[in-house]
Amino acid sequence: MRLVIQRVKKASVTVDEKEISKISRGLLVLVGITHNDNEEMADYLVNKLVNLRIFEDENDKLNLSLKDINGELLLVSNFTLYADCSKGTRPSFKNAAGSEFAKNLYNYFVKKCKNFVPTVEEGSFGSYMQVSLVNDGPATIILEK
Repeated sequence: MRLVIQRVKKASVTVDEKEISKISRGLLVLVGITHNDNEEMADYLVNKLVNLRIFEDENDKLNLSLKDINGELLLVSNFTLYADCSKGTRPSFKNAAGSEFAKNLYNYFVKKCKNFVPTVEEGSFGSYMQVSLVNDGPATIILEK
């Protein structure tokens, strides 16, 4: 699994010109899944994600986690995180998991996040989405397991 985490002041997802989800201060996370990912990897990344200390404390030090600030979470599935651009100029997506496998593991990941974070919003799996955000920092981190 591969996560691209962006600390945001706000973020939203629109599908077919209709806003389907939005958050205020928190994390926008793009979630990529490959063939050999499993629930154990998802559990590890959920724990790392919700406890990652990337928010400033009263001394402007990165000491606070999403849980500490009662932040919100917006999860967006994104198979393009497993693009292989090593040959030619057209990416191959052979490393991205198949739709059914990826959807099941993505749903598991979302469910686990909801155990730790009160507000968890989602994109629309497999849909063409427009993702808007106000990046805070910017602070962008990649996590992988």
